Amino acid sequence: MKNFFVHDKALVETDTIGNNTKVWAFAHVMKNVIVGSDCNIGGHAFIESGAKVGNSVTIKNGVMIWEGVTISDNVFLGPNVIFTNDLNPRSPRAPFVNKRYETKQWLSKTLVHEGVAIGANSTIVSGIEIENFAMIAAGSVVTKNVPPYALMMGVPAKQVGYVCQCGQKIVHNKDVYSCSACNKKYKINNQEKLQLL
Repeated sequence: MKNFFVHDKALVETDTIGNNTKVWAFAHVMKNVIVGSDCNIGGHAFIESGAKVGNSVTIKNGVMIWEGVTISDNVFLGPNVIFTNDLNPRSPRAPFVNKRYETKQWLSKTLVHEGVAIGANSTIVSGIEIENFAMIAAGSVVTKNVPPYALMMGVPAKQVGYVCQCGQKIVHNKDVYSCSACNKKYKINNQEKLQLL
């Protein structure tokens, strides 16, 4: 017995969808996709075979998630976010690249860690990690790894600050970063990454 909702105009080919997940009209979830519990997959979203989506993920309309992309728990993907999975793409049907596409060695994997938010119309170039609670501003093109809690903006995206787990920008005062909205405090650790105190 299924414990998730699929709109009658959605196409869902996978058997692996968690409880309370909703898939809305004109979304397409291919076979061999894993989707966790309590997710919301908006209209016209596409998730290709081999992609993985964690629990409590929001996937807004028009998002494209390809093979080799792993989305962790509690991630927000804004409208029309696009992931990629090939750093040197050619049509696999072209005779001059047949050999390249005989195996999956071309596949360049991407990992989006817990709590990340990616703004509308952003493009994520493959082969990178976006670490916990980072925020990608709308319209950005992410071409390299993103540290935890980083606020990234632009084309190509550059770090312009830090955000709290609650999503608000945090301010730096001496050795401590703090959030005025929820009062959480952070510091830079030995790996030169921001961490919650």
